[in-house]
Amino acid sequence: MNIVIVGRGNVGGGLAALWRKAGHEVTALGRGGGDANGADVVVVAVPGSSISAALGGVTGLAGKIAIDATNAFPCRNQAFSSLAEQVKSFTSGPVTEELIIDVGYDPVPLGGLDKARGLEDLAWLLFAAMKDGAPVFYRFAVPGEL
Repeated sequence: MNIVIVGRGNVGGGLAALWRKAGHEVTALGRGGGDANGADVVVVAVPGSSISAALGGVTGLAGKIAIDATNAFPCRNQAFSSLAEQVKSFTSGPVTEELIIDVGYDPVPLGGLDKARGLEDLAWLLFAAMKDGAPVFYRFAVPGEL
């Protein structure tokens, strides 16, 4: 699969390395933008406050499947109900999690795109709990599989 990752930081760079190891062709785009025309999937791995700037410099996004690996820190664009909706405003294509197995995770369905904001808000809660160095462990699992 041909994957274009927008963002070369810890998340984008880490996913790029794992997907290359799994045999996928990966192109990582940085602040200068680039072309996503040949991509089967576009992964957006930038801070929520940088989504518009990062995707504004990328051509060939229309209709692409997008994986939203953004986070809401330090802030989000309140014009959108979720970061995933903001990403979708650039691609007009579906937002998905399909390649998660290739990087060693087990996907757990948590609902449609309408549930994205709740998951993003959960991240705020987890970061707040970790703020003072308190150990935090969480795991999502399908009921009955534990």
